[in-house]
Amino acid sequence: MKRQQVITEFKKSSASQGGQQECVEVAHTADGGRAVRDSKDPGGGLQFYGPGHWAAFIDGVKAGAFEG
Repeated sequence: MKRQQVITEFKKSSASQGGQQECVEVAHTADGGRAVRDSKDPGGGLQFYGPGHWAAFIDGVKAGAFEG
């Protein structure tokens, strides 16, 4: 199994349901990381994040690093 192989279905955030349809979708990869795609263009390509990079992103979100 390749480390960047997508092993789950893509999921959209529950916060994006309703009127705001512009969002990203995330799926698990074989190495424990994540694959991310644009929900408006699912065939347009993927971005891959290894487990450590994904964990750092989540920690930053929880710490409020990305608030507008």
